[in-house]
Amino acid sequence: MSPRFLNSDPATRSASAQAWVTIGGALFVVALGVSALAVPQLRLLHLLQAFIYVAVVILARRNNLFALGAGFTIAVVWNCLEIFLAHLMQAGVVMFGSFLRTGHVDHLETMMVPLGGIGHFVLIIACLALFNQTTDNKKWWKFLAGSVLVLGYFAVIVAIARPR
Repeated sequence: MSPRFLNSDPATRSASAQAWVTIGGALFVVALGVSALAVPQLRLLHLLQAFIYVAVVILARRNNLFALGAGFTIAVVWNCLEIFLAHLMQAGVVMFGSFLRTGHVDHLETMMVPLGGIGHFVLIIACLALFNQTTDNKKWWKFLAGSVLVLGYFAVIVAIARPR
């Protein structure tokens, strides 16, 4: 017996995947906003970064393949950086556990990293689901172009707006 989602018509599957793109993007933007409130030095960087997710959500509603590539790629890259390089995802989980035990928050911005990571995992799956539903002959090139564009934009905003 297969889930209802798989038996639904393509328009229903597309609308569902688009809703999940919105949820994933919104979770990450909330994490960015809370972090920016907690650490004023991050405000400009996080504002510029939020533009990525707003664009991805808006354009994914139109099944824009560039946006799907951008959403997928920024989510994978950011999660890999936080899990394997900076280890902030793990630190955020530990801090959240400490908060549950003690009721005290030391670094709210670090606690937001796992929330952003969850948003990204949702975004990765939703972007892939929408991508797999398209029949465009040039879908891989458009997906890849969106990936390159978002990585370029991300590199520029980090170079310009990262806290020193």
